[in-house]
Amino acid sequence: MAKTMRLDRLLSNLGYGGRKEMTMAIKNEWLEIDGERVTKPNFAVDLSLIEQGRITFDGEKLDPLYPFTIMLNKPVGYTCSHKDPADIIYDLLPERFANRKPTLSMVGRLDKYSSGQLLLSDDGDLVHRITHSKSHAPKHYRVELRDDLKGNETEVFASGEMMLEDDEKPLKPAQWSAESSRKGVMILHEGRYHQIRRMFEGLGNEVISLHRFQTGGLRLGDLEKGKWRVLGDRDLAKVFG
Repeated sequence: MAKTMRLDRLLSNLGYGGRKEMTMAIKNEWLEIDGERVTKPNFAVDLSLIEQGRITFDGEKLDPLYPFTIMLNKPVGYTCSHKDPADIIYDLLPERFANRKPTLSMVGRLDKYSSGQLLLSDDGDLVHRITHSKSHAPKHYRVELRDDLKGNETEVFASGEMMLEDDEKPLKPAQWSAESSRKGVMILHEGRYHQIRRMFEGLGNEVISLHRFQTGGLRLGDLEKGKWRVLGDRDLAKVFG
């Protein structure tokens, strides 16, 4: 990546607005470096100043450059999509996040009726490492069921022989730990479409609540519903730790 970049292009790449819009914003003194207003859109800024928190736009520090990864606590009722008539996860994020270049990709989706940890990143290599079948970071879910457990779920899910309807390959072994007659924790090492819901459907049960709370060693923690935070190198190391 270049060490310097024009201010108008920088702000546009970070999703704050189009080049023309950012040109006007800079000329109108919205941007400051070390507390000093800079009004030339073509000013070549040292990109290391962003990491140091020395550049502000409309009074706030600029978002980090690539690579950029965030963790969101997705509430029930939001769709993992860029466009949808209903509520989408981007409604919970600053508008500029949807316009960043490179774009943010979701690392494993959650359906509308599921909640919890959702990672988004513009780092394609990271997304690939987390989701690829050979290095797939295990994902942890809290599950609540409609009916009482039968008692054989742990063995069935761990067998590596369970087939889902319309799938051609059996599921990889998954770890199920019951916590009560209708609740437990599931750990998956792959990410098929509506996998946990379909696993229990195959046993004649139904998932009524699904919450992802951990990916690899990275936990959602006390992040509030609908809130997000930027992940640093230490956070990301936990995913594969």
